[in-house]
Order: sequence, then C-alpha cells, then structure tokens
Amino acid sequence: MAENNNINTKDFIIGTLIGSMVGAAAALLLAPKSGKELRSDINQGAGQVKDRANEWKDTAQEKSVDWKDKAYTTGAELRQKAMDTTSQLSKSASTKTKEMTSTVKSKLNRKKSKEDQAQQAANDVAEAIEEATEELEAAKNQG
Repeated sequence: MAENNNINTKDFIIGTLIGSMVGAAAALLLAPKSGKELRSDINQGAGQVKDRANEWKDTAQEKSVDWKDKAYTTGAELRQKAMDTTSQLSKSASTKTKEMTSTVKSKLNRKKSKEDQAQQAANDVAEAIEEATEELEAAKNQG
C-alpha cells in the first residue's frame, strides 16, 4: 500500500511539473508581448523550472541516502540474525552429536559387559564340563 502511495505521489509530481511547463510555455507564447519581453519571460520560466528540478533532485538524493542507510541497517540486522541462528544450530548440533556419542559409548560398554559376562559364563561352563569329565574318568578308573 505504501508503494502505491509513493507511485501516486511520483506520478502527481511529474504531472505537476509537465503541466507547469506546458502552462508557462502556452502563457508566454499566447501573450501579446514583444520578442524581447517574450525571451525574458521564457528565460525566467526556464530558471524557475530549473530551480524546481534542482529542489526535486536534492529531495530525491536525500531520500535515496535514507533508503540506502535503511537498507544497510536492515541488511546488517538480517546478517546478524542469520549468524545467531547458525551459531545456535551449530551448538545444538554439537550438543546432539555429543549426546549421541555418549549414548553409543554407553551401549557399546553395556554390550561389552554382556559379552564379557557371556564369555565368563561360557568359561565357567567349560570348566564345569572339564571337571565333570575328570570326575567321570576318575570314577570309571576306580570302578
């Protein structure tokens, strides 16, 4: 909506400038004056148009500087937000990676512990079988 107002204002200013120039030229050309007076009036009208054009040029330059500053400020704010978001995402990813690493280590340690327990149980069973075998052979030899 603000863009529409800017366009309408710009169109109005351009229309006013053109209308002023056409009106001034028509008045000068249609007025019953001598050539010297007519040239003087045309020069004066041209000077006024030049002054107005300079005023509008200055206004346009001021607004362009304001818009440039606003664009720079907005760009800097957006860049800072992007850097902050990236930093937060990086920290979050780092934290999650550490948590996952810790979880994997914990699971591996539990698995090793279970494997160690299973190995110990297998060793105990093997020893028990060996003892039973020795006892059977001893009983066989005695009997």
